Amino acid sequence: MSEIARGGQRTALLFPDGRTLSYAELDSLTLRFATRLGQGEKELVAISAETSEHVVVAYLGALRAGHAVAMLPPCDEKLWDDFLAVFQPDFTFRPADGRWRLIKEVRSEREAQPVHPDLALLLMTSGSSGAAKAVRLSHANLDANARSIATYLELSCADRAALVLPLHYSYGLSVLNSHLIAGGSILFPGISVMHGDFPRVIADGGCTNLSGVPYSYELLERAQFRSAEVKTLRMMTVAGGQLAPDLIRLYRDHMRAREGGFFVMYGQTEATARIAFVPPECLSDREERIGMAIPGGSLSLIDAQGNPIRQSGTPGDLIYRGPNVMMGYAEQRCDLARGAELEALNTGDVAVRDEQGYFRIVGRKSRFAKIAGLRIGFDSMEQALKRAGIAAAVLGDDGGLHAYVTDAGTIARAQCILAETSRLPANLVSVTAVDNFPRLTSGKTDYACLEQDRLERRTEIRCGTGGLLGAYSRVFYPLAVGRNDSFVSRGGDSLRYLQLAMELERLGMDLPHGWEHLRVAEFANRHGAMPTFKCKETSGLPIDLVLRVMAILLVVIHHETLWPIPGGSGVMMLLVGFGLARFQATHLLAGRIRQALRPAIGVLIPYFLIVAAYAFAWRAIPLASVTLTGNLGYAEPERHEMIPYLYWFIEAYAQTLLIFSLIFTVPAARKLARLRPFAFSLGLLGVAVAARFSIPPLVDIGNRQIFAIYWVFHLAVFGWCAGFADNPARRLILMAFAAPVLGYLAFWEAVWIGTAVKYLMIFAALLALLYVPRIRLPARAGRVMTQVAASAFPIYLFHRFVPELLMAPASPALPAPIFHLLAIAGGVGIGIFAGKAMTGLRNQLGRFAMRRQPELRPV
Repeated sequence: MSEIARGGQRTALLFPDGRTLSYAELDSLTLRFATRLGQGEKELVAISAETSEHVVVAYLGALRAGHAVAMLPPCDEKLWDDFLAVFQPDFTFRPADGRWRLIKEVRSEREAQPVHPDLALLLMTSGSSGAAKAVRLSHANLDANARSIATYLELSCADRAALVLPLHYSYGLSVLNSHLIAGGSILFPGISVMHGDFPRVIADGGCTNLSGVPYSYELLERAQFRSAEVKTLRMMTVAGGQLAPDLIRLYRDHMRAREGGFFVMYGQTEATARIAFVPPECLSDREERIGMAIPGGSLSLIDAQGNPIRQSGTPGDLIYRGPNVMMGYAEQRCDLARGAELEALNTGDVAVRDEQGYFRIVGRKSRFAKIAGLRIGFDSMEQALKRAGIAAAVLGDDGGLHAYVTDAGTIARAQCILAETSRLPANLVSVTAVDNFPRLTSGKTDYACLEQDRLERRTEIRCGTGGLLGAYSRVFYPLAVGRNDSFVSRGGDSLRYLQLAMELERLGMDLPHGWEHLRVAEFANRHGAMPTFKCKETSGLPIDLVLRVMAILLVVIHHETLWPIPGGSGVMMLLVGFGLARFQATHLLAGRIRQALRPAIGVLIPYFLIVAAYAFAWRAIPLASVTLTGNLGYAEPERHEMIPYLYWFIEAYAQTLLIFSLIFTVPAARKLARLRPFAFSLGLLGVAVAARFSIPPLVDIGNRQIFAIYWVFHLAVFGWCAGFADNPARRLILMAFAAPVLGYLAFWEAVWIGTAVKYLMIFAALLALLYVPRIRLPARAGRVMTQVAASAFPIYLFHRFVPELLMAPASPALPAPIFHLLAIAGGVGIGIFAGKAMTGLRNQLGRFAMRRQPELRPV
């Protein structure tokens, strides 16, 4: 690109560490790389296309030297091996031993094959069979596409794009090319769009443009990007698949309010990335349109006989013509010597033209779908499963990949194979078990029947108060839930997690890994074809659910029998911290304190009702309990200053939330926690442990110190750390910290055997959280465990009412063992009853709200 040499001292590239590279410096680096390659016979250079300075310099330098470049995914070793064997590149440029290395591949003269003079770039895509092929693009293709994009986006030297798309992807590469050809600049954010600091990073970097695929916008919604202030942003673009209409409207309106533009675009790698776009001012409520051809290109429709279709509203094959149409495909090295073979590109899509001249995709001619920016061939997915011995029928759409299998036992394995083969995130792949595949009279699989079944399942799950959105609305009532909300964004916690799990079980749905971050609409798409058969064994209960059940049962038994088995409340404190890390960390690290505190409402309302009942009975207000400070040792239940001691846990729970909230109101703490969450958590744990050992000698409240927040807060922080210990090294570090701390408390500070039991139990629970994510149980046992876990707080609040109030008259007449047994069973039972009553009331209110707000029903 001659524009680079003319850029002078203007900034070309910006990096996460604040370093910049001017056009003059970039020109010098590319010249140096070109010199290393040499400018003799045209050769093929394969580059590991990480989003980095090294790759940009190598890409531009190879083009400058007149060579052809293959941009390959950096982490796909199988693709690299296949590419090296089939296309025999002359150079490879990729990291090795911690350094970027340019390696000249040794070929014999007999093996050396020429490269066509016009060939500039190879990008991998899928052919008609779904197998990997390379798209051959010329210098003229790259130049025409970049200039066309720069024209309709009105790019200039004042524009700066945040590059969040990979450079081996035609869309990501087009962002680089179009901005450099316009004299603009590129920022490498260095963090995911989901990162809490992403809006600040691109704002501080002065970004004016942000481009993404539909999945990028789903991630931006989860991260509440629109609520951030990125004042420099003037334009956002989407391509790589169909973005959901509601998200188009959201970002259209978001950018309009900022006097910016939102561009919906359509393209294919075979057209060097871009074919059509919708001008922002034409984004009406017909969001499904792909718009009009880019400058320099043209779109047309033909019927099955190849005749042009000129009338509006008639579907036909979509044909694109323009200077950016590829030279052709390549399947082996000898194909690189061929010249341009296409004048027009049959996109493989079926479209209609409306009365305004805009085009709209209505179907796919072949069995492909573009999912998360990747073009996926369904036949190749079936072949991958067949090689693994799994008979399957695969189909899908922009929302994800869906497979039907005839053996329910292969569902998990099939999902893993599909995710690995397609390179899609696991949440975009789903599998359903059926007895047999429907067949046509020819004996072939009836895909139309399966597609209808898939859509019917999705509709059933999506719609109505009995569907997915209805379940969310009942669990979160009185908070309104919309299609773009997620469990975390609505302030979900461990209690609502369990309640929602029971709601979805009634719909025949499982909770996949990472579901709490999925938008309701995405969750519905993800489960459009989920299995509804019942198994004798659960897929595995989360370990925190099992620990919650064990902990609350230990509390009830210990309170009734005074056996030396304390530790239930300690494990519950551990789970408080774990739940905060799992469900509220996103809000806390973003400074959304109000949303992080929402879950406390469901616990504190029944607690204050109990406080009110005691106040009514005593004719005195227990102020220590009203202020949630009764566990600090200055009040006495006998003087009616606080309700009984057993409610200390609720007060410690509230104080834990308060401490975490105060910590994350500090911007510097949030920033540090976002940059290094585990290291920050360990630092917080160190402070909490220091408080546990240093404060008790300074504050003498006698034996009641075991209820004080400084005595138990470190347990919650251990749980919080467990939520961020997401790899073996971090888990090992946390256990190395826990062993001496909890070991000391269990054996050196112990005053009776119960203390040792308590801390050993907490240590075992922490070990389970880190190393036993799920436990398989029979389905019936799993449902019982889930019900008890969901009722843990009501059980804690109400269990002592059974022996002390309801059974008090019968106490003298019953043998002690029978009384204890009935008291324990009754305490658990009354808690479950109270939990179900509160859930039932909330569900009724939720259904009433859904009837009053019909616009919230569809997903």
